[in-house]
Amino acid sequence: MSKVKPKIKYSIVVLLFICGILIGIIGGTLFAVTHDLPQIRDLENFQPSSVTKIYSADNVLLAELFIEKREPVPFARIPLYLKQATIATEDRAFYEHSGVYLKSIFRAVLKNIWAGKYVEGASTITQQLAKTLFLTPQKTVVRKIKEAFLSFQLERRYTKDEILELYLNQIYFGSGAYGVASAARIFFGKNLMDLNLAECALIAGMGPAPTQFSPLINPGLAIKRRGIVLVQMKSIGFITDEMFEQAMKEPLVLDKPEKSLVAPYFVEYTKAILEDTFGPSQLYKGGLSIVTTLSSQLQQAAELSIKKGLLELEKRMRLKQLNPKEPQCALISLDIHTGGILAMVGGRHFASSSFNRAVSARRQPGSAFKPIVYALAIEKDFSQNKIILDAPVVYKGATPKEEWQPENFSNHFEGEMTLRQALVLSKNIPAVRLLEMLGPASAVQFGKALGITTPLLPNLSLALGSFEVTLIELTSAYAIFANKGKKVEVNSVVEVVDSRGRSLWKIKPQQKAVMSEASAAIVTDMLQGVINEGTGSKALVLNRPVAGKTGTTNDFKDALFMGYSPSIATGVWVGQDRYQSLGDGETGASAALPIWIDFMSAVLTNTPYEDFDIPNDVVQVPIDPLTGYRVSDDMPSRVNALFKKGTEPR
Repeated sequence: MSKVKPKIKYSIVVLLFICGILIGIIGGTLFAVTHDLPQIRDLENFQPSSVTKIYSADNVLLAELFIEKREPVPFARIPLYLKQATIATEDRAFYEHSGVYLKSIFRAVLKNIWAGKYVEGASTITQQLAKTLFLTPQKTVVRKIKEAFLSFQLERRYTKDEILELYLNQIYFGSGAYGVASAARIFFGKNLMDLNLAECALIAGMGPAPTQFSPLINPGLAIKRRGIVLVQMKSIGFITDEMFEQAMKEPLVLDKPEKSLVAPYFVEYTKAILEDTFGPSQLYKGGLSIVTTLSSQLQQAAELSIKKGLLELEKRMRLKQLNPKEPQCALISLDIHTGGILAMVGGRHFASSSFNRAVSARRQPGSAFKPIVYALAIEKDFSQNKIILDAPVVYKGATPKEEWQPENFSNHFEGEMTLRQALVLSKNIPAVRLLEMLGPASAVQFGKALGITTPLLPNLSLALGSFEVTLIELTSAYAIFANKGKKVEVNSVVEVVDSRGRSLWKIKPQQKAVMSEASAAIVTDMLQGVINEGTGSKALVLNRPVAGKTGTTNDFKDALFMGYSPSIATGVWVGQDRYQSLGDGETGASAALPIWIDFMSAVLTNTPYEDFDIPNDVVQVPIDPLTGYRVSDDMPSRVNALFKKGTEPR
């Protein structure tokens, strides 16, 4: 027994020593993590903020950004529906936990492990308040530990109702709206107490991603998110089935947004990017000076061109006994070398509709997509004088009833013709036959390489622009043809400077070759043919080297013109939000091209004459546009076409 006791004593001493070390490590870690935590009483301290100013490239003030004057709302004056919606969507166990809800943490950890990525968070309302008030949004273990300690302190100092009140008065909802009272005013033009159930659900649902779920930026997504919140409220028992059904049917009626000084669609687009980059706090409080790529003169020209073009369209629609109040228009113009946005119009009236059709609307491009197919062919060493057949063709589907027979817009056929002539005249059947040769899947991949990010399916109808794209990505793709085959990411900000004059961010355009310079030059040559010999001939009035392509969809629902000079690419879309017809004959050449011409006339006025470059590995040869054969220089109907060296007709 005497030998056993010393062993026990020795074991106890070792165990105590190890425990002491562990306690020291844990204590040291906790001290290191928490010694610099802010004091909870600091949340009542006032933090002054400065106005952020956004300028055009030519130093015109576009907008001033600042925090809406906060009006802290007492808990009793916050609508019950809003409190319930917040609890239902953010923290169902809010009134049960002590600041951190372990069950949610374990559930989120398991889901994230199962998914192999971060798919669900586990922060309580108290934790979110702690993060909002005192911490950065950076996702680290240290920050989460700090967040938990601060949450415990908040729970000890304040009641649950007080915490929820603080949270709803502090949370950011996007567009400069901090707190629910500000959100109610900015989005709905209402006092907080006047919000209905549907509006409360929409505001509560914006918390996790205020820009993504903003009704001003993504109204469709905001309505879907609202529906999710209402489902959660119903499942908890906060609302009845009848209340749920009624709220789901509520239309989204937004307050008319305050118009910025210039270019409101561009300003909103840029604000969303800056919020993601710098965070709302620095953007709206930091007193930043932001220089953008926008040209105020070109922006004014774009707005005037659209106004004139839509007035003319409305006159024609009245003659056809169509509703002239519906047509919309979008325009975007890019510097082909830097990717900078020079002008952007997302609709006819920002005050009536802040939906940016230049960026967010997905519409069929019609024949405006054909140059991408032809560019792929040229990249694969097809020559523009290659002969292709314009004759009826039927493609089999899964069943006889699914057979597809493409048709030409003109309803007649030319027989054999060159690729150049097929594009110039915008023939549908040759484009489909060409895509069949290339393979639809390769066209999808080529489209992605050019910057088309919306989903495209490898179907033959892709050649006719049957899949929806956005105007901004299609314009960016055309800019590659003008930029010698090099892609540059679209951007809107040149530089961001802080209140002390220090540069926080500066544009560094990166060019990436996605097709050969020779191929890009030949595609440009073919698209110049559209202007000189085909559907875009109205643009000859500009008397400058320009290239482009018309686009028209079935029943004249969409009209486009995509084109460029050697320096600037511009896309114009005209259509109706409800996908109704603009009227018979309202093609891209009729409805969109006049707007493009007016705008490009302003662009090219008082600028030096500039021609498209011809690369060293490309030769210019006179050909007969109908046969593709080489002809003499004195033949009246000849066209001077570009070919890669060694492929030109002899």
